[in-house]
Amino acid sequence: MIAPTIETPRLRLRAAEMRDFDGYAATWADEAVVRHIGGNIRTRNESWMRFIGLPGMWSLMGYGYWVFADRLSDRFIGTGGLFWLDRGLGALEGVPEAGWAFAANAWGKGYASEAMGAALGWADDVLGTDEVRCIINPGHGASERVAAKLGFAQTGSEMLHDELINVYARVRGASCAPIK
Repeated sequence: MIAPTIETPRLRLRAAEMRDFDGYAATWADEAVVRHIGGNIRTRNESWMRFIGLPGMWSLMGYGYWVFADRLSDRFIGTGGLFWLDRGLGALEGVPEAGWAFAANAWGKGYASEAMGAALGWADDVLGTDEVRCIINPGHGASERVAAKLGFAQTGSEMLHDELINVYARVRGASCAPIK
């Protein structure tokens, strides 16, 4: 399976293509971007290994990460969707995990809520899972606000690699804030 294309008023959620890699690698090499996502910038090689896994998740799990692109230019601005990583966290076991990350120049425009609202709508309609979870580093207000808009509620906290993270859950059909 490859990622289906979904369009919102401003964005296109689509499968990753080679032309997206430079934007992807630059995003994950930006200290501002990773500050609240583990804190470690990725080398170009580390980004490559993650990037080539994007289509693999779709093939293996039937869901995965989309490239988030500007609808008019089709230019990469971020990535996200649903995935499963063997993190060893009991709170994530057996449940798709939502995640999103955007290039810093795309922040503050409501793209995360718009893109993930579309991704979660797809999950509700097609995937049929009863629940989706996500993790957010404490104090990452922007992602906490996005999660709330998407219908996630904090369910607890766990340690991940010696760092406390907050766990959020969203039940199928939870209302999302309207798309701008």
